[in-house]
Amino acid sequence: MGAFHETIPERLFDWILAQKMFWVATAPLASSGHVNISPKGGSDFGVPDDKTFWYMDFTGSGAETISHIYEPGNGRVTVMFNAFEGPPRILRLYGHGEVLEAGTDAYQNFVKKNDVTTLPGSRSIILVHVHLVGTSCGFSVPFYEYKENRNTLNQYFEKKEAKFLAGNEKESMPRYWAINSAYSLDGLPGMQLAQKTMAQENIKPAKKLIGPQAPSRYIQARRFGLEHLLLVAVFSVMFTVLFMQFGTETARAVVVRLQADPSNRVLAPLNTMI
Repeated sequence: MGAFHETIPERLFDWILAQKMFWVATAPLASSGHVNISPKGGSDFGVPDDKTFWYMDFTGSGAETISHIYEPGNGRVTVMFNAFEGPPRILRLYGHGEVLEAGTDAYQNFVKKNDVTTLPGSRSIILVHVHLVGTSCGFSVPFYEYKENRNTLNQYFEKKEAKFLAGNEKESMPRYWAINSAYSLDGLPGMQLAQKTMAQENIKPAKKLIGPQAPSRYIQARRFGLEHLLLVAVFSVMFTVLFMQFGTETARAVVVRLQADPSNRVLAPLNTMI
């Protein structure tokens, strides 16, 4: 049977830390955007308290999670663990993310306070401020036997760092981030350091999507915002004035004409383009 909690149960701390793999899911606000699920392996994560989960975000070819967390009004993150051995269990951590980018004071302070090991490919630390925890049976999740972690990513960036330290400035991590971590698939801004390096060194970011279906720009989700409140307020005042001056029948006639005339449909949903 499934169960929900407002905080991470302390009895599950050790089980979480013993897992070898988990998934991170995020999505942009717009329905036209792409939902992202990232698998994470290794032991570079932790549970500092019953309301917080963190993991080391290593450099990759994309920056979906970072972009979705940075998107204004977004930040939604779901982390999922599965039991692949022992008693079955699925655990989901629902919360909002916070990005601590490498090189920032917040990143350095967290690393020092929590004794976190960093590697050449370390890009950021993702904090998830948890507001809901869900557990479910996991009866249909198969058994898997853990063998070992892959070292390919670490080895790749160790070689890249060695080349940079040997004098090849093109091998710097900020340049790599500017190319691969500056934007999401949907064109949302990614790493702030990547954005800064891209502008300073005139670097063109990698194009993530190709073909006729690739969006040329990002459209924010349709939401009831301040501009809609202002329009409602303005038309409420106009209708009140009409009603007081010309009477009920005249006011109704004006409203009917506004609805019938396509040129006056100013209350159509507004899309904010970036």
